[in-house]
Amino acid sequence: MTRTANRPTAAAHEASAPTATAHEPSGPPAAAHEASASTRTVDRLQVGEVSVTRVLEYYGPVDLTPADFFPGIPAHTWQGEEASWLRPDFLDGATGVVRSAVQTWLLRSEGRTILIDTGVGNHKERPYSPVWSHRNTGYLDRLAAAGVTPQDVDVVVNTHLHVDHVGWNTRLEGRDWVPTFPNAVYLMARDDFDFWNPANEHRSVLGRGNQNVFEDSVAPVHRAGLALLWEGSHRIDAHLRLDLAPGHTPGSSVVTLESGTDRAVFVGDLMHSPAQVLMPDCNSCFCEDPVAARATRRRLLGWAADHRALLFPAHFGGHGALEVTRTPSAFAVEGWAPLSRAAHQDTTGEGRR
Repeated sequence: MTRTANRPTAAAHEASAPTATAHEPSGPPAAAHEASASTRTVDRLQVGEVSVTRVLEYYGPVDLTPADFFPGIPAHTWQGEEASWLRPDFLDGATGVVRSAVQTWLLRSEGRTILIDTGVGNHKERPYSPVWSHRNTGYLDRLAAAGVTPQDVDVVVNTHLHVDHVGWNTRLEGRDWVPTFPNAVYLMARDDFDFWNPANEHRSVLGRGNQNVFEDSVAPVHRAGLALLWEGSHRIDAHLRLDLAPGHTPGSSVVTLESGTDRAVFVGDLMHSPAQVLMPDCNSCFCEDPVAARATRRRLLGWAADHRALLFPAHFGGHGALEVTRTPSAFAVEGWAPLSRAAHQDTTGEGRR
């Protein structure tokens, strides 16, 4: 990256670790190179007065080919030399399937602990999403390694209510699903709460792919009185604002971080692959409103480019977050955040029980 304004600083858990710098793009749009990344240990960024820590639940294949996941993106994008910048972090070169991360962005701001998205969860019955069914991962152990117990969490943000964003909202206690974070307020967009409530019988492009999710990961939190159903916009604190960004789902939302001269935006499922930076009109197969999803993606990419903001998508492997730039006719990846690569996290060995 050539610019320095608004760049966050990186910090490892060990106070003596050296400060890292953002990765420069090299060759085709910003490849994350094995040699330079393999020694990185950084997993936390400082963005103004807010610290951001990546907590992985899963990294690996999601049983979808690019053609299935991104039907609007030309096939040659994923083939040969043209796809070299996507391998191995976002595309498995051997099998041709998409690789994704399931992760939480852990924020510490104004003395509070905030989680953005809670992943898949353990022991959950997902008959129409078998890759996420009956997982058994050490997510809470990784959260503890970041210095956070469930009781420490003050705010949970669900950017939307898909299966892979709300799972750790609850945990199994005996035969009951109970809130994992008993002292937190869970922020859910009312539009998504109403859309996914089975009582309202809305049809989804997922078909039955989100079955059981509302019942075991959303409703228990609401019954416990911990859910705050917000509309339009919600101010979390002086640095953090939650806004609707519809298209992927009716209540999809983003968290904007503005602290001092630093900017970042946590965009949920605005993008599932960096290929969508270059082709922002191409949706994933999971977008409920394709027209709104395209408009939202273009708007937020433009804001990020204009404000030199780091983009934190929910599912990017590799270094997880990125900066973008634009010309009058196109967007491009300018550089990657100085976070350790998901490719070097041993999270794929955990599975189902």
